[in-house]
Amino acid sequence: MLLEIAVGDVEGARVARESRADRIELSQALPLGGLTPSPGQAELATALGVPVRALIRPRGGGFAYSAAEVAAMVRDIEALTDAGAAGFVLGALDAESAGLDRQTLRLLIRAAEGRAVLVHRCVDVLLAAGYDPAVLAGELADLGVAGVLTSGGAPRALEGVPVLSALAEGSEGRLEIVAGGGVRPEHVHALADAGAHAVHLSAATSARSGPAGPGGGTDEYMTTGPARVAAARAAVDDLAVR
Repeated sequence: MLLEIAVGDVEGARVARESRADRIELSQALPLGGLTPSPGQAELATALGVPVRALIRPRGGGFAYSAAEVAAMVRDIEALTDAGAAGFVLGALDAESAGLDRQTLRLLIRAAEGRAVLVHRCVDVLLAAGYDPAVLAGELADLGVAGVLTSGGAPRALEGVPVLSALAEGSEGRLEIVAGGGVRPEHVHALADAGAHAVHLSAATSARSGPAGPGGGTDEYMTTGPARVAAARAAVDDLAVR
């Protein structure tokens, strides 16, 4: 099993590397669920030597995007490729949020030019509404993506274990199943038993950098906690000696 840490800045990437994360998902605005990072962030994070997959999400809210938003996502993929991103985490749903937006996904996958693409938790909107996980796994695999980041449609991945198992079985080995959503170190064994190939967590803790106002919002921000990443690393390593 791999350990993937979602970070919102270059300092978080450094913490993830020092705690031996296998992979980094780089974004910004973690409290919003993550938004597309800047090329500058990506360049500095990739220089640390840990594989970086950049989140492609132009705004908060749902996952049905306008033509202008899709065009911006393509441009962001191109810029982040130039900055050294090894892959991308992205997703798009149709206008009714009832299924994948295959046309947009194909366009974004093409823009990635062969780099690994993971479809993110937009799929949890579908799974929470009762979408068949085996059918979804087949659709994702047919698109040619490397994997899917999901909680199984539940608030926390631990509660979505039956759906994660169905996704893993339905993918027939064609997808990397990345379990994310409220993951804690003590959940790792159960998620591995469900068929997850990786666990994804932010290991976030709050920090302050001084007064931000007026006009700059709150003075609190989320960063990556070394102790939390280390605990997750230990839990993943423990799988090898079970």
